Amino acid sequence: MISKLFDPALMKRFFLALREEGPVQALRKVRTYLGMVRRGGGRSSVMPTGRLISTDHLYLNGIWQDLARGNGFHISQPPAVLNRRRKIALIGDLNLPQCRKYRIEQLADFWQGRGVDVTYAHYQDVPRCVNALQDATHLFEYRLQNFPVVTMYRYEARRLRLPILYDLDDPLFSISAYETYENMKAVEPELKAHFLSEAPKYLEAMNGADMLTVSTPGMVEHTRMYSSRPVHLRRNFADAETLEQGRDALTRREDDGLFRAVFASGSRGHEVDFALVQEAVIDFLDADKSRRLMILGHFDEGLLPNALQDRIERHGFSTYGAYLATLAQADCALMPLTDDIFNRCKSAVRVIDAASVQVPSIVGAVGDLHNVVVPGQTGFVAQTPSDWRDALEALARDRGLRRQIGHAARRDLETRWGANGGAHIIDPAVLDWVHR
Repeated sequence: MISKLFDPALMKRFFLALREEGPVQALRKVRTYLGMVRRGGGRSSVMPTGRLISTDHLYLNGIWQDLARGNGFHISQPPAVLNRRRKIALIGDLNLPQCRKYRIEQLADFWQGRGVDVTYAHYQDVPRCVNALQDATHLFEYRLQNFPVVTMYRYEARRLRLPILYDLDDPLFSISAYETYENMKAVEPELKAHFLSEAPKYLEAMNGADMLTVSTPGMVEHTRMYSSRPVHLRRNFADAETLEQGRDALTRREDDGLFRAVFASGSRGHEVDFALVQEAVIDFLDADKSRRLMILGHFDEGLLPNALQDRIERHGFSTYGAYLATLAQADCALMPLTDDIFNRCKSAVRVIDAASVQVPSIVGAVGDLHNVVVPGQTGFVAQTPSDWRDALEALARDRGLRRQIGHAARRDLETRWGANGGAHIIDPAVLDWVHR
């Protein structure tokens, strides 16, 4: 049984979990799987099935050979020239819920709202990916490395004369970003080494595309240091689902007289960011017994001082709707980021989430967050430790102010940061590239 764990399919799944969830969760999945096998379950992944994931990159070989022998391999005109319709085949790594929402699902809705059909698929779903390519006019890739199966998709896209766009929302290609990323201090050295070793694989995939889109102005600037391909901005935005679920969460908001500041963390390592405001938060909580700190998501609470332990409310992530419902119970959201290359590329999704439930955001000046906040109107931008404390105090002492700012943040989200196709959301060159 142990020898079968080295099946290429299972090893790929293990390293995917290691990269995205860390060694603890990856090993936990191994233990769970072993238990299933001992009980007679989980056999479909370890018993021979006739086609392993490791041979997925050969899926089209026979078809290509038949087409070549029948003089049908090459096509005369790109699909976008032969007809007026546009259809995007969107192939990506869909494992991270936040990334799937902001870079896959909302992008599909965005283009469909502009008369462009979209079919999206996880890159390991080979039949669906190949099928999507056959009647597409464009191939969009998200967060992919140069896996052999990705090379196969690229080859088929080139055979079909499809232009290729590559999309990314973190500098996964950048060794300089990872090596100076302060959050890496909170993870195992082996995991950091793994991220560094993966970076060139992302860059190779990026540079095989015709156009690149990334999520923030800082990411645009950093990506251009690594690639000569055209790099354009496509910000995350508030889609219809976010706005609707935010409204629903607001109907369940309760007021128990406590003031809650929330710190949300979607991945490991953000304890380093919180450390920037920790002393200000402790001082703020100590000033009034009715104040609380909400920790929402991933966080090693053992790193927090004893002074905070009895003032913390802990919540894990579940569905996006449940996350917004929890977020709606807060009175403000804290969003500090250490000043490093990686964080300068960070998007404002946390501001979007908070604004959807009328929660004012207090953000730092790193990344794209401060660009989505109108200081004093839809939130606060903190430059110094005292700025964080002052903003907290202003909101805690004035219920009317936090309601005013919360409502303004929601209105700004609906009018400026929705799927409006403005140049601040998506570079017009990308729209022109698809429609031409």
